[in-house]
Amino acid sequence: MQLAKLGAWCFLDAMSAADAADAARRIEKLGYGTLWIPEAVGREVFASAAWLLASTSTLVVASGIANIYARDAMTMANGAKTLAEQSGGRFLLGIGVSHQPLVQGLRGHSWDRPYTFMREYLDAMDRAPYSSFPPSEAVPIVVGALHPRMLALAATRTKGVHPYLVPPEHTAFTRNIVGPEAWICTEQKVLLQTDATKARAVARQTLAMYLGLPNYRRNLERFGFVDADFENMGSDRLIDAVVAWGDEKAIEARIQAHIDAGADQVCIQPMHPDGLPLPDWRVLEAFAPAKNGHTTKA
Repeated sequence: MQLAKLGAWCFLDAMSAADAADAARRIEKLGYGTLWIPEAVGREVFASAAWLLASTSTLVVASGIANIYARDAMTMANGAKTLAEQSGGRFLLGIGVSHQPLVQGLRGHSWDRPYTFMREYLDAMDRAPYSSFPPSEAVPIVVGALHPRMLALAATRTKGVHPYLVPPEHTAFTRNIVGPEAWICTEQKVLLQTDATKARAVARQTLAMYLGLPNYRRNLERFGFVDADFENMGSDRLIDAVVAWGDEKAIEARIQAHIDAGADQVCIQPMHPDGLPLPDWRVLEAFAPAKNGHTTKA
C-alpha cells in the first residue's frame, strides 16, 4: 500500500448509503488516495467500509478509528483481512481505545488501563486464527495515538499512528517518538472561511464535544494550552491551533507544516461552512491531488 500526501477524512453518516457511495467515488476521482471514516454512534465502520470499497475501484478506505472495545481482537483482525482480500488490498485498519465517556458511559464497557488493553489486544490480534482465503499482503494497521507510551507502542507493533485533533507541533513530537519509518497519518480539520468570527464560531460548534474529552485536553496541555484556553468553548489561540481556516494559501501552509514536521499523510477533514455534518466539497476540490499533482510516498 502506498500513502499519498493527502487523504480525505469525512463524516458520511448524514448521507444515505447511495449518497455516501457517490461521495466516495467523487473523492476517488479527485485523486485522494485514502478516505478515512470514523466510528462513533453512526454506521458500524467495517460494514460501512465494505460498502465504500465495493463502490470504488482504487480508493483506500481507512477506519479512523475502529474501537477496540467494540469487538474482540479476533473479530477485528479477521474483519480487516476480509475487507483487504475482498478489495484487493485497499483497506487500512485504524484502531484505538477511544475515550472513557464513549466506552464506559455510552457502551457500558470497562475502560481500565487502556494502554495495557491495547498492548494485549495487539497480542491477541497476532494470535487470531484465520481459515479463509487470505489477503495478498498483511493489512496495514495504525493506532489512534496521542500520548508517548501509546505512540511508542504503535511504532513497535503496527505500521504507525493516526493522531487526531493535533497541531503541527504534535506531529514533530510524534516523529521524535516513533522514529523515521513509522507512518504518521495526521488528521487536520480544514475550514475554507476567511472571516475570523465566522470561522471560529463554526470551529467552536464542531469542537464542543472534543474539548470536553480528557485525552484531547491532556494532549493539548502538553503544547502549552492552559485551563483558560478550554473555557467558553475554546480560546481563539486553541481554535486556531487545531483548525486550519482561511483561504487556500493559509490552509496549504498548515498542511505543509504537518508534512515538514514529519507527517506521511495529512488527512484533511473538510468542515462545512454552515456547521453541517457534511464535507465541504469546495475544500476537497481545492486541494484535489488530481488537480494539484501531490506526490506519493511509500
